[in-house]
Amino acid sequence: MPARFSTAPAACALVIALCSGMLPAAAQSPAAATPPQAAAPFDNSGLDAALFYQLLIGELELSANDPGSAYSVLLDAARKSKNEQVFRRATEIALQARSGDLALKAAQAWKASLPDSLEASRYVVQLLVALNRSAEAAEPLRSMIALTPPEQRAALITSLPRFFERAGDRQRTPELLEKALQPYVDQPETRIAALVAIGRAAQSAGDNPRALALAQRAYAVDPSAPAPVLLALDLLPGTTEAEAIVVGHLQIRPQANAIRLFYARALAVSQRHAEAMAQIEQVTQSAPELAAPWLTLGALRLELHQPQGATAALETYLKLVKSRSSLAARAQSGTAAHGPADTTEIEDDEAAQGPDRGMAQALLMLAQAAEQTGDLKAAESWLNQVESPQRALEVQLRRASLLTRQGRLAEALELVRNAPETNEDEARSKVLAEVQLLRENKLWQQADRALDKANLRFVNDTDLLYEQAMMAEKLDRIDDMERLLRRVIALRPDYYHAHNALGYSLADRGLRLPEAKALIERALELAPGEPFITDSLGWVEYRMGDRASAIKHLTRAYQSRPDAEIAAHLGEVLWVDGQRDEARRVLAEGKARDASSEALRETLTRLKVDL
Repeated sequence: MPARFSTAPAACALVIALCSGMLPAAAQSPAAATPPQAAAPFDNSGLDAALFYQLLIGELELSANDPGSAYSVLLDAARKSKNEQVFRRATEIALQARSGDLALKAAQAWKASLPDSLEASRYVVQLLVALNRSAEAAEPLRSMIALTPPEQRAALITSLPRFFERAGDRQRTPELLEKALQPYVDQPETRIAALVAIGRAAQSAGDNPRALALAQRAYAVDPSAPAPVLLALDLLPGTTEAEAIVVGHLQIRPQANAIRLFYARALAVSQRHAEAMAQIEQVTQSAPELAAPWLTLGALRLELHQPQGATAALETYLKLVKSRSSLAARAQSGTAAHGPADTTEIEDDEAAQGPDRGMAQALLMLAQAAEQTGDLKAAESWLNQVESPQRALEVQLRRASLLTRQGRLAEALELVRNAPETNEDEARSKVLAEVQLLRENKLWQQADRALDKANLRFVNDTDLLYEQAMMAEKLDRIDDMERLLRRVIALRPDYYHAHNALGYSLADRGLRLPEAKALIERALELAPGEPFITDSLGWVEYRMGDRASAIKHLTRAYQSRPDAEIAAHLGEVLWVDGQRDEARRVLAEGKARDASSEALRETLTRLKVDL
């Protein structure tokens, strides 16, 4: 036999696959030698000679780098044979040739020829979305859902928002899904999935009120179901109503550790660290073998200036991660009787990132905790253990902080400025680190000059503009501060820090108090429950003479975030209100937490309170 016919060409794989059914099953195995009565019945493929040669020509055209001709030949063959595999092949050829329109034409022909094909419906929907023609997807979407087996339907509906993530016009997606899913909203087994899917589409379209309403409807159907709660978590910190869904679910399912951890992280993002820590502590008590919650707990304790507690939590995290890595290595080598414990939903994000990232973060925080206690030698020891190249800049910045603590500011600044930078984000981080060092040493003018230079490089960077506004405030250049903050708000209307900073600065100086209150209330709308904004609201109420409202807001802020500056504000209002014993208690707590707080020291001096 000539060599070129000794093996089948790779391009003819489809033909071979379709032809394989032409032979009786007995002829394809040693069983062919059995007596005739034992032979299996013939299973003909239905592939006639004309169709065989058409498929062969199509594959040969593709091998000759002519995908257009191959597509035309195979699509014609698919229409004649009504064979799903041939339709799929024609569609894939068009996709490989980067012709979305031809791929859609093949998928639509496939759907027309085989209306009961679930795969054809799925291809049509995905291609319409990819081609920014989502409005035409309603009918094939309904067909796809209807053709899905009932036991798999809820899972498919849950996944639908991902189909439309890349849609060019996301504003139409909620309406499209609502029309397609309306029959399933009325069915008990798919009601929650359908409501949540529409809700996620609304959230993606920027319609959070509608997403919240749908989450509430789904939650009302079954408060123990996790899907509505996960949607509510994604709506935090925007609404208190979304938080009510999460809290209600946790009351029903107190052992829902994954939900509780995600809730704690949302609270932490809102600066509600004391509340977040209470949630995390419940998780670590319920499931102490899980590593990720200990890392979060360590970070929260560090934020609340509890370095000993932070160190204990972070060392527990490192121990658990190292133990799990050891078990995994032993299991891989075959020396362990059992592999590592099953990865839970809580650990999914950490598992995806790998343990090294979490360990580097833990070591950096351990160094910070040691620095808070004044043990600079221990801090350096922790930094020396960070092996992640991606965290090299953070290590250098942490070392600069240690130098500053030793009175070696010039060396610290030199270390920051000479630190390598591989991208724009790292360059920004260096600027912010330099400004932080200068601010800690009250070198406002130098910090302002550094930010002025940075804002020429990073034009319209709202974070850098905000930092420069804070420097202008320190230099008592109130007009410059307001101009910069107004610019930040114009660039990013949802930048609640700018609203809050401007409102608080006006209130603290007794200027334009109604306007100051409106700015702070706007910030609180953008970040409900954020303790520093709640503190600002209490402070402006105090400046406006409403001590009762001031105490209410300041107490809520202090409970969420027992920060020394909030303690100073609450203590002052309580003192002026005549509640001297309670004021002393709050001020003493603030001093014990952070005796270096400038706001607290100024308040104690002005009120002549001796603790």
